[in-house]
Amino acid sequence: MPVIDAAKRILFGRALRSESSVQPRLPRKIALPVFASDALSSNAYATQEILVVLGLGGVSLLTFGPWVAGAVVVVFAVVIASYRQNVQEFPSGGGDYEVVSANLGPRWGVTAASALLLDYVLTVAVSVSAAVMALGSVFGFVSSHSAWFAVGLIIVITLVNLRGWGRSGPLLAVPSYVFILAVLALVVTAAIRVLAGDELQAPSAEWQIIGDEGLAGIALMFVVARAFSSGTTALTGIATVANGVPSFKEPAGRNAASTLLIVGIASMVMFVSITWLALYTEVRVTEFDSDLIGLPAGQTQQMVIVQIAEAVFGSVTGLVIAVAVATALILVVAANTAYNGFPILGSLLSRDGFLPKQLHTRGDRLAFSNGIVLLAAGAGVLTLAFQADLTSLIQLYILGVFVSFTLTQLGMIKHWTARLRGNPDTVVRRRALRGRAINAIGFVSTLLVLVVVLVTKFTTGGWIIVAALPLLVVVMLAIQRHYDRVRLELNVGDDETMMLPSRVHSILLVSRIHRPTLRALSYARATRPDVLEAITVSVDPDETRELQRDWDRREIPVTLRILESPYRGITAPVIDYVRRLRRESPRDLITVFVPEYVVGHWWERLLHNQSALRLKARLLLTPGVMIVSVPWQLESSDEVAKRLEQADLAIGEEGIVPQGEHE
Repeated sequence: MPVIDAAKRILFGRALRSESSVQPRLPRKIALPVFASDALSSNAYATQEILVVLGLGGVSLLTFGPWVAGAVVVVFAVVIASYRQNVQEFPSGGGDYEVVSANLGPRWGVTAASALLLDYVLTVAVSVSAAVMALGSVFGFVSSHSAWFAVGLIIVITLVNLRGWGRSGPLLAVPSYVFILAVLALVVTAAIRVLAGDELQAPSAEWQIIGDEGLAGIALMFVVARAFSSGTTALTGIATVANGVPSFKEPAGRNAASTLLIVGIASMVMFVSITWLALYTEVRVTEFDSDLIGLPAGQTQQMVIVQIAEAVFGSVTGLVIAVAVATALILVVAANTAYNGFPILGSLLSRDGFLPKQLHTRGDRLAFSNGIVLLAAGAGVLTLAFQADLTSLIQLYILGVFVSFTLTQLGMIKHWTARLRGNPDTVVRRRALRGRAINAIGFVSTLLVLVVVLVTKFTTGGWIIVAALPLLVVVMLAIQRHYDRVRLELNVGDDETMMLPSRVHSILLVSRIHRPTLRALSYARATRPDVLEAITVSVDPDETRELQRDWDRREIPVTLRILESPYRGITAPVIDYVRRLRRESPRDLITVFVPEYVVGHWWERLLHNQSALRLKARLLLTPGVMIVSVPWQLESSDEVAKRLEQADLAIGEEGIVPQGEHE
C-alpha cells in the first residue's frame, strides 16, 4: 500500500460503501442533547458577555443585568415559538435556507444561507475559544497559549468528522447531560447555601472595574442596548434543530417541535440561573484585564461560570475543575454541530448551483469532506486572527444569526398568507392565522434585535460581517450564473445532431525518435485518419538534421514536417500551425497525438513532460482540436502501479462495511 494511502487509512479509516450513508433516526432522548448542545452551550458565555459590556459603565451598571437578561428571555421565547412552526411546516431539513427560498425566492434564500454559513464558521471559532477559556480558568498553561490550543481543538474535531465519527448520537449526548447536571448542581448547591445563610462570593467580588461611572442619557441606553445584543448570543443554536429534522424519528416534525420547546425552556432556565448566580456572587469581568483592579499580575480573568463554581463549591477544587471541564466539553460538542450543519448546507447550495459541485460529493467515510475542510479553514483563520479572544469574536457572531432569523420569520408570514388564500377550511384557516400572528411577532422582535445588534456591534467588529455577507451572496450568485451559462452552452436540442467532420487531420508531435514516439506513431496510424503527418520544431539545426536523417533511414511512411522557431520556443510554432490548418479547412477535425512518459516518483514529474503540458494547455483552448495523450510507462511507474493494484484489492476486501457499523 502506498505511503499516502496508508497514512490516509490511519487518519481517516477505510472507505465505506455508499449504502452505509443511511443514518438511523434518533429518539428524542438522544436527539434532545445532540441538537440542544449548541443552544445550551451558549449559556457558558452569554451572561459573561452581558457583564463585560455593562462593565464599561462601571460596577453601578451591573444593576441593569436582570433587566437585560429578562429582555433576552422574551426574545428567546418568541423565537422558540416561531421555530416550532417552521420545523412542522418544513420538516425536510433545509432549515432557514429552505423556508426563505420557498417563500421569498432564491436570492433571499442565498442571503439567508450566506448568513448561516458565516454563523457556522463563527460557531466553531466562538465555541472552541470559549472551551479553551473554560479550561484556562483552571489550568493556567492553557490560557497562556489559548490561540494554539483552540486551533489544536479545531484540528481534532475536523479529523473526527472526516472519519465520520462526528455524527454518533449517543456519544455526543453525554457532554450535554453532564453540563446540565453540572449547572443543576451549581444552582441547587447555591440555593441550599443561601437558605442556610452562607455568604457566596466570587473570587473577583472585591475587585474594582475601571469604567465610566457617569454614563447617562443616550450613552447609558447605548451601553445597555449593546449588553442586550451581546446577551442574545444565548439564542444561537436554535436553528440547529430546524436543520436536523430528518434525523428525528417519525413523526419528525412533531418530535423536532417538542425538542425545541424542551431546549428552549431548559436553555432559558439555565441562562436566568447563571445570570442570577453571577450577580448574586458579585462576579466582576471586563473586556481587558487592565480594566480590572485587583487581578493579580500575570493572571488572566476566569470564565464567569468557573468563578460561580468557586463561589458555590468553595475549597472543593475537584468540583470546580469538573464544572470547567463539563463546560469545555459541551462547547466542543457545540462546535461539532457546525461540522454537521455547514457541510450539509453547502451540499444543498452546491446541488442548487450556488457553490462549487465539489461540496455536493461525499468522501471515503461518507462525510462531505470538502465542506468540513472549508469550515475548519475558515474557523482556524478567524481563531488565529482574533487570538481566540471570546469577546472579540462575539462581536461578529450575532449579526448573521439574526439576519437568518428575520428572513425566516418573513418567509413564514408569506407561507401562512399563501395557505389562507382561497382555502375555506375553518381548521386550516384558524391554524394559519395563529401561525401568521406568531411569526409576525417573531419578525418584529428579531428585526428590532437585528437593528440593535447592527448599531451597537458595527464599530466593534460587526462591520466585518456587514462586508462579508453581501460579498458572499454576490459570489454565490456569480457561481450560479456560471453554471447556468455552461448548462445553456452544453444543452442539446431535441432535433440537434452532431455534424461529422469533412476529414480527420492527425498530427504527431516528435522531438526525437524513441519508443514513445514509435508507439504514438503506431497508434495514430491505427486510427486511419484522412491525413497523418509528423511535426517537429527546429530549435537546434544540428539536432533537427539528425532527426530528419534518422526518419528517412528508417523509412517511416509518414511525412515529417519541420517548423522553424526563431525564438527557440516550441509551443508557439505548433499552435500557429494548427490554427493555420483550422483557417484553411474549418470543417476538418484536427487530432494531435502527444507522446508522454509515465513516471513513478514525484521528482520525476518535474523532469519530464513540461513542454507537453504547456502545449496541451494551449491546444485545449483551440476549437476543433482533439488531444490524444499516448503514455509510455517507465520502469519507475511499475512499482507504483503494483501498489495501487494492491490498494484497490484491499479496498475491495475491507471496504464492505455493514450498514450502521461506522456509527
